[in-house]
Amino acid sequence: MLMDARQRRFSPEILTGIGLDTSLFPQIREAGEVVGSVTPDASLATALPEDLPVYVTGHDTQFAIFGSGAGLAEPILSSGTWEILMSRSRDFTAEEEQLQMGITTELDALPGWYNIGLNWMGSGPLEWIRNMFFSSAGNPESYETLIAEAEQLSPGSNGIRVNPDFVQEDRGKYPSGLFGLRLQTSRSQIYRAALESLSFKLKKGLVALEHAGGFSASQIICVGGGSKNRLWNQIRADACQRPIQLIDQKETTVLGAALFGFVAAGIFQNIDEAREQLKYNPQMIYPSENAQVYQQLEDSFMEFI
Repeated sequence: MLMDARQRRFSPEILTGIGLDTSLFPQIREAGEVVGSVTPDASLATALPEDLPVYVTGHDTQFAIFGSGAGLAEPILSSGTWEILMSRSRDFTAEEEQLQMGITTELDALPGWYNIGLNWMGSGPLEWIRNMFFSSAGNPESYETLIAEAEQLSPGSNGIRVNPDFVQEDRGKYPSGLFGLRLQTSRSQIYRAALESLSFKLKKGLVALEHAGGFSASQIICVGGGSKNRLWNQIRADACQRPIQLIDQKETTVLGAALFGFVAAGIFQNIDEAREQLKYNPQMIYPSENAQVYQQLEDSFMEFI
C-alpha cells in the first residue's frame, strides 16, 4: 500500500503524505538479482559459508502465480481455508469500484507485469459443515462421504443457500449463514449449497478481476488443498462457465521462488528456460450439462454472496 506500482518503487508522494522518511525504505530489487554475499559476521552467526552469494527472490503471491505456469490473463485460484484469485496482467485499475471490492495490485515477478487479485473465505465454511453435520468428522474418509452424497443431488440443493462470509459482520440483508432450511433438509444439501455458493463467489471475483485487468479469461488454474475436491471443481467450472485446470504441482510458491534462484545461480540462462523444465501435466475439468442450469440459478445465488 506504499507502492507506486507503475514506477515499481515506493511512492514518495504517499510516504511524504503520511510523514515517513523515504530513506527508511530500500531500493526495490528484481527477482533473480545477486545482491551480495554472506559476510564474515553473518557466517559466524549462521554457519553459512563466507562469500556465499545471496540472491533476491520475492514473496508468496508473485511466486504462487509464476510457479503455477500461469501466463498473461490466466487466473489462478489458490484454494484452501481462504481462496485467493489472482492474475498476471499488463495493466490494472485502482478505481473506487475495485477498492470497494478489495482488489489488490502487487508487482509481478517480472518487470512490467502486475498481480491483481482478491480473496475470501474458502474451505473454512466447508470444515464447519463437516464438523457440525458429520459424526465421523475426525475420519479423513468423511471427505469422500461428503462429496459422494452431494454428487447425488441436483444443482440448486433444493433451494438451500449459503452466505459463506463467516467473518463478515455487516452483511446487510443477508448475514453469513444458511437460508431455506426445512425439516426435510439433508446434510448433503447443505454441503452442496456451500460448494455452489463458493463457486458463484469465484465467478463474482472473476468478473471483477477481468474488469480490473482488462482481459477475458479462457480458463482458471486451481491449486491448493481445495483443488482435490472433484465435485467442487466441477461446480466451479459449471458456475463460471470456464474450464478448471488442475496441475501436478501444489506448492507453487516455493517452486516459483526456486526457479528464480536457479537462474541467479547460473543453472539456467533465463527464467523461461527454467520454467520449461517443469512438467505440469494439466488436467482439465470442463463445464458439464449442469452449466446451463446454474446459469438460470445464478441470480438466486448471487443475492446471498
